Amino acid sequence: MIFMKWDQESFNEFILNHNVIGFFEKPIKLNSGRLSYWYVNWRNIASDVFFLDKLTDYVISYIENLGLEPNCFYGVPEGATKLGILTQYKWAKKQKNYNYGSHPLSMGRGKQKEHGDPKDSIFLGIPRGDIIILEDVTTTGGSLIDTIHKLKGLNVNLIAVIGLTNRNELRDDGMSVKEAISQLNLQYYAMSNAIDLLPSFDMNEDITDHLRDYFRKYGTRQIKL
Repeated sequence: MIFMKWDQESFNEFILNHNVIGFFEKPIKLNSGRLSYWYVNWRNIASDVFFLDKLTDYVISYIENLGLEPNCFYGVPEGATKLGILTQYKWAKKQKNYNYGSHPLSMGRGKQKEHGDPKDSIFLGIPRGDIIILEDVTTTGGSLIDTIHKLKGLNVNLIAVIGLTNRNELRDDGMSVKEAISQLNLQYYAMSNAIDLLPSFDMNEDITDHLRDYFRKYGTRQIKL
């Protein structure tokens, strides 16, 4: 397998060219309860083999650029499940020690089973070794932090959290996702930031005003439009 070198501009173009970020005619309520005219959605990329293959190459190049050496990638259920599985497969095949038993292939259940071994009720294949958690979009980080707590219950070594896109929003407690995760003794890295990507779009005055108000209220910093 031949992998690319990390290139932030190339990754941003990948996002902008494939409708990962877009706008609604009417605002919708996010899982956080906030009303938003804009979205970040990686599902279309994750539903296409060609695009998902490309995306996992970006993830691996980003990891290598950071100098991280995990044994296991684990995707937050269910949004990043496929991302975690394919990244782990390609990463393992790339390693010199790749062999029987060298790398686990794990995934989390979207809904916990009510019976059986507690570990099997949460995971299909137990993560082990030095683990990187993958998430697609981070807003307030609720699902991500819940995943971190479940993995910490396995007494494994979590070495980093990687998000494909950070919406750059403050949580209700006033912290950013990065700050909340740092309190769990983990480093959060964002491969892209919505606050930097949104100004690339041509937007009408209503959307522009909404974005200014939105980031004034919820943003980790103000947006430049």
